Amino acid sequence: VMRDSAGNCITVCNMENIDAMGIHTGESVVVAPTQTFSNDDNQRLRDASIKIIRALGIEGGCNIQFAVHPETREYKVIEVNPRVSRSSALASKATGYSIAKVSSKIALGMTLDEIKNDITKETPASFEPAVDYVIVKIPRWPFDKFKGNTGELGVQMQSTGEVMAIGRTIEEALQKAIRSLDIDQFAFEYSDYTDYDLEHATDQRFFQIYSALKDGRDIDELSEITKISPFFLNKIKNIIDMEDVIREKSTAIFDDEKLFRKIKQYGFADKTIASILDIDEDEVTAAREKLDLHAEYKMVDTCAAEFEAKTPYYYGTYDSKSTPEKSDKKKVVVLGAGPIRIGQGIEFDYCCVHAALALKDDDIETILINNNPETVSTDYDISDKLYFEPLTKEDVLEVLRKEDPDGVIVQFGGQTSINLAEAIDKAGYKILGTPFESIDMVEDRERFTEVLNELEIPQAEYGITNSLDDAREAAHRIGFPVLVGGRAMEIVYDDYELESYMKEAVKVSKEHPILVDKFLEDSIELDVDALSDGEEVFVCGIMEHIEEAGIHSGDSACVIPPQSVPEDIIKQVEEYTTKLALKIGVKGLINIQYAIKMDPEPKLYIIEANPRASRTVPFVSKSIGIPIAKIAAKLMNGAKLKDFDLVSYADIDHVSVKESVFPFLKIPDADSVLG
Repeated sequence: VMRDSAGNCITVCNMENIDAMGIHTGESVVVAPTQTFSNDDNQRLRDASIKIIRALGIEGGCNIQFAVHPETREYKVIEVNPRVSRSSALASKATGYSIAKVSSKIALGMTLDEIKNDITKETPASFEPAVDYVIVKIPRWPFDKFKGNTGELGVQMQSTGEVMAIGRTIEEALQKAIRSLDIDQFAFEYSDYTDYDLEHATDQRFFQIYSALKDGRDIDELSEITKISPFFLNKIKNIIDMEDVIREKSTAIFDDEKLFRKIKQYGFADKTIASILDIDEDEVTAAREKLDLHAEYKMVDTCAAEFEAKTPYYYGTYDSKSTPEKSDKKKVVVLGAGPIRIGQGIEFDYCCVHAALALKDDDIETILINNNPETVSTDYDISDKLYFEPLTKEDVLEVLRKEDPDGVIVQFGGQTSINLAEAIDKAGYKILGTPFESIDMVEDRERFTEVLNELEIPQAEYGITNSLDDAREAAHRIGFPVLVGGRAMEIVYDDYELESYMKEAVKVSKEHPILVDKFLEDSIELDVDALSDGEEVFVCGIMEHIEEAGIHSGDSACVIPPQSVPEDIIKQVEEYTTKLALKIGVKGLINIQYAIKMDPEPKLYIIEANPRASRTVPFVSKSIGIPIAKIAAKLMNGAKLKDFDLVSYADIDHVSVKESVFPFLKIPDADSVLG
């Protein structure tokens, strides 16, 4: 709700938690606008909201939470936040109405009728937003990182981030939101459950509800157990029914344009259709392209198309034809980082935003693709165009097909965008900065080892394994302790621990082998961020980890400049960093981690290299006072390091320390030992 000093009030957005009371709003799946409320319900809550904001004399934005009885429609006020809240960012992105900006102007004495709407540039901020689409928000939980936690949800918030998806139907928005989560699931998947699971919500509850509906459980019975409205359960049932149609019609759907379009309108990804039909995703995409069936992009305009939107803020749908306007300017697509989770947070969004601003300075049209409503990159005035879409191969390639950009930047969106580099490269789009070939050279452990051997840069011994026997052989050859894993890593000290890890590890396949690395005990770990233009390399910062190696770099306290590292080792670090960045053809940023093993003399080993932005970029930038993400974007666009006035970490006259904040208080039974 908004109110100005003259007493003018409007409601910006009404949102409904699909989850019932008892699950924190931040933990709930949320839909906007409200779906199970009558016009009478909505007007009563709107009237109550305006009475509350007036009675409290609030000027600016205010967030009010209500509980409504599903049968009697009686309501209670739960709480009032006389400020922006977590929901305010979601409401702003859902409607295109900038709550924080309007609140700031109200604080300066302007009234709602004097403030212009950012999206239409015509309607005043006193014009209540109206939406002609549906948004679904799903939280992202960190439970995969914590052993011993049940994942049960309640009044305590535990999620780290969230995604938002925009569609023409709830089915479409739900499925787009699931594939935005970056949890290796593109749609609802069967998940084992008990009635206890259905009654006591966990992060898996919607997959379990889907499974119960698939098993033929009665919707009213499920509603009674879960306290979720039958309306939403029916939407999930609609998705199941459409899956049955796909299964029954099989590849005949490829000859029926009307049916195929309807399937896509339900939010089914090509990958999901392929999985149902047990065929390759590329076959589905080829069939769709043969029918010229592609995503169309509609504008978020705050007024249900009553007035023309001037700000290009788009979402994809298969509803009807519409084409974003194209300009003659050089244009670059920047891929965002998706939802905030452990290991991939706001740091990457910081890089994406700085890249967009730097390219704008160079008069390049910037196009951002992201799905995180909490971040600055999804503010519609940061880039020239914003596409609020899942970061998957299909969704991204559909935007690229529509925009036909001069280049794509994958370097700033963390592992999410790096994982899309191969598909973008194969589709014929130019990756700006470090080429895909170089990214692959570093990501492929065996190719990377060849490069290190050629450059005479030492690396700890390792083995690449596909079975327990292979892992055991590698561990014995290298010598315990060893570091095992890929995404989920662990230090193991003997055969018993190795066997336990391998049993729990995700089923090993040729595509996802398990690495066994020699663990360098009692070592000092270093993190290095550097810029390269392909000819020269500038080492921005060398960070010394205060904890010894064995604590993840994101969990360690770090200090710039290093405090206990000998000068000759520092010189060696700079030399290795320069050699490696030039050898693999880095243009932009590279992050390298090293370990110094006292054996008995200090010896430097490389742990890993990432030819992309890293978690440490904002820390280094703020320590040395240089916007390195902006400079990296300009280097990708052809600038040279000599064009910039750069300050080395070695020249700063202060010490910067980074320390981590941990969520253990919020997550019951989580193992709080760092590793």
